[in-house]
Amino acid sequence: MTSGLDLRARLDKALQEFLQQAMPPVVSIADELVPLVSALEGFVLAGGKRLRPAFCYWGHRAAGAEDSEQIIRAAASLELLQACALMHDDVIDRSDTRRGAPSVHRRFAALHRAEDWRGDPEGFGEAAAILLGDLALIWADTMLADCGFPADALQRAQPVWDAMRVEVMCGQYLDVVEQARGGGSVDRALRVARLKSAKYTIERPLHLGAALGDGGPELATALSDYGLPLGEAFQLRDDVLGVFGDPGVTGKPAGDDLREGKRTALVALAFAAANDAQQQQLRGRLGDPNLDGDGVTVLREIIAATGALAQVEMLIAERLDAALGALAAAPVTPVAEAALSDLAAAVSHRTG
Repeated sequence: MTSGLDLRARLDKALQEFLQQAMPPVVSIADELVPLVSALEGFVLAGGKRLRPAFCYWGHRAAGAEDSEQIIRAAASLELLQACALMHDDVIDRSDTRRGAPSVHRRFAALHRAEDWRGDPEGFGEAAAILLGDLALIWADTMLADCGFPADALQRAQPVWDAMRVEVMCGQYLDVVEQARGGGSVDRALRVARLKSAKYTIERPLHLGAALGDGGPELATALSDYGLPLGEAFQLRDDVLGVFGDPGVTGKPAGDDLREGKRTALVALAFAAANDAQQQQLRGRLGDPNLDGDGVTVLREIIAATGALAQVEMLIAERLDAALGALAAAPVTPVAEAALSDLAAAVSHRTG
């Protein structure tokens, strides 16, 4: 059985080898492109949990397919898709940091200032991050196409790849809509979690690996029964960490989701149970970009006091149980079942 550390090292190696081949033709166009592709290389190789590639790999093994460098390269392409999503997400949310370092748009705004260029540094940074995210999306397609699987396997995988990209974009837009509406609906927050995270992070990567391994419809259904509730648990845990997480582990400032005013299920549940005074505090402080440590503490205390935190923890536990129950009944190989069980516990109980 491939250990998590071995798998990560192999994924990182595949990404590094791909970027070493993909970058020179781009930088040969103009010297000014060197900082752009260097930023992508650093972003992709410097961090990340590699969850999507791991689920893709084990979806492949669940279909009874053997380990190969082809599945490693195919799974690693998901990290380039994730790089696109994160860079664009940070622009949308105006996030200052990602993975404990300045977000890409802040990094390019700093480059603009350092070079004393004309115009708005922040606008330049956002433009650079959007374009770099687009480049990452293109390279994700290229890495999958060139992963080494035969044409029939890639043809089976293409509809999954297409659906996954459409769903995450739809989920992202619905997230923006929910922010604009001011939230308040647990059902709508969970719908965003399902599209933006559950399907994109777990279900579709599983389907992608299974399709490349020639898994049939029965396997795809079983993987959905496991992946969707687990993906919701993953996003709900992310919501908790966005409010209560340790910045040293998450790589984001304490309470960053509160400053951004994210309308998560956690926040929706808090609003639903809050008294008038608590609602006033939530409305007045949530989404304040200048929210200080004391303000974060006030909102954390309200979210806990309303029972929203306990409710979300219960929802996570329920979805984890559902995922593990589905996995136990799934027609998957024993080695894949063991690995997927370990992954379920890791994504549900993670601290960063």
